[in-house]
Amino acid sequence: MSTIAMDTAKLIDMLPQNDQEFAYEFVKKLILAWDPDFTKVTPEEAKSIAAAEESGFVPENEIDWDTIGI
Repeated sequence: MSTIAMDTAKLIDMLPQNDQEFAYEFVKKLILAWDPDFTKVTPEEAKSIAAAEESGFVPENEIDWDTIGI
């Protein structure tokens, strides 16, 4: 988690419960406005995805799911 995200969580934690819930709903609306279908990735996630794809990643359609564990 980034420093700014941790700092934000600490700030929100200092608020009374009602204000914490308001802050949560506000942040949730910001995220949904930025990425309503949850398909965008952060720069860190993009690096992680690229590393996985370059390290012997096997696409799901190449796996014979009927014979796994036999």
